Amino acid sequence: MAQGKVQTKHPLGKSNKPIDRRDYETFKAAILSALRRQELTHAELLNELSRSLKGKFSGNVGWHVMVVKLDLEARKVIERTSSSPQKYRLKPR
Repeated sequence: MAQGKVQTKHPLGKSNKPIDRRDYETFKAAILSALRRQELTHAELLNELSRSLKGKFSGNVGWHVMVVKLDLEARKVIERTSSSPQKYRLKPR
């Protein structure tokens, strides 16, 4: 793996995409910050990050949210709720 890349994980053990380390850290911090405030559905999380990263990131926000969110689930940092609709939250330590 190149130095500037993070090999992301998938919660179901599937292979996932490597992404730029700076992009990974940006999205990880944004996701964790958003979920510290409240549980969010996927759509709410995407809207929150699209708004908070506007002008700071020029790539595909939706793709990066999905890849980093799945990686954080696989690493047991965040989890899905059993509610309907499902929401994401920080996993209790």
